[in-house]
Amino acid sequence: MKIRLYQVDAFASRAFSGNPAAVCPLDAWPDDGLLQAIADENNLSETAFFVPDGDGFALRWFTPTTEIDLCGHATLASAHVLFNILGYAGERIRFRTRSGELVVERAGTALAMDFPALPPRPCPAPPALLAGLGATPTAILAADDYIAVFDDEASVRALAPDFACFRRLDRRGVVVTAPGSDVDFVSRFFAPKVGIAEDPVTGSAHCELAPYWAARLGKNELSARQVSRRGGELGCRLQGERVIVSGRAVSFLQGEIELTR
Repeated sequence: MKIRLYQVDAFASRAFSGNPAAVCPLDAWPDDGLLQAIADENNLSETAFFVPDGDGFALRWFTPTTEIDLCGHATLASAHVLFNILGYAGERIRFRTRSGELVVERAGTALAMDFPALPPRPCPAPPALLAGLGATPTAILAADDYIAVFDDEASVRALAPDFACFRRLDRRGVVVTAPGSDVDFVSRFFAPKVGIAEDPVTGSAHCELAPYWAARLGKNELSARQVSRRGGELGCRLQGERVIVSGRAVSFLQGEIELTR
C-alpha cells in the first residue's frame, strides 16, 4: 500500500519558515487508526488527509495524538498541493470538514480561506492558566482556546510557559496576543494537551483573534504575525460571521509512504 505525501510550509514565502504540514491525498478513507499512526510518524503539528467528495473534497486533520476539528495551516497546505502540484484547475476549492464547509480560493500569490468566526468572550482566569503563563495578562478571554492579552509584543515574545499547567486546562490550547510593532497584532499558540507544545503558525486561532482585534481596533482588515521561532505572516478580514484568513505556502518535499500488510 502506497500513499503520496507532501510537506508544505504554510503561511510562509520561503522554506524553513511558517508552519510545516504534511498532506496526504487519498482515494478513499482507510481505518482511522492508520491515519493517526501516519500523523504520529510524521510528528508535525498536523497531517491533513483528503478524499474526493462530490464537487470538492472531504478533509480531516490529525495531530500526532488526536483528530482535531479545525486547522488553518494544514488546510492552506492542502489547497496549495491541489492548486500547485495536483493540477486542480478551478479558482476555489470546497473542503467538507468537521467544522462545516471551508472554501479556499486563489488571491494573487496567496490563498484565502473562508473560516467561521469564533468571537471570544471575557472569562475568569483559571489558576492553571496563570501559573502556566508565569506572567499577568491584561485580559483573559475564551472561545475554543483561552486567550491571554498582553500590552506589547515584547511580553508575548518573552513568555516561557509551563506546559504541564496548560495540559490541565479544559480547552484546546492557549493563545497569547498583543498589539504588534509593525502589524496590527501578534500572537503565539500553545496546545500541549493535543500534542503540540508551541505551534509555529495557527490559522484556526485567528478565527478567534480576528473578531477580538477587529472590535478593539475598529477595522475589519487586519495584518497579523505569529511570533514563534519560525514565524509566519497572515492577513485577516472579518466578514460577518466568517473570517477570511490568507497566506502563502511553499512546497518542501514530495514522497511516498510505503506500507506492508
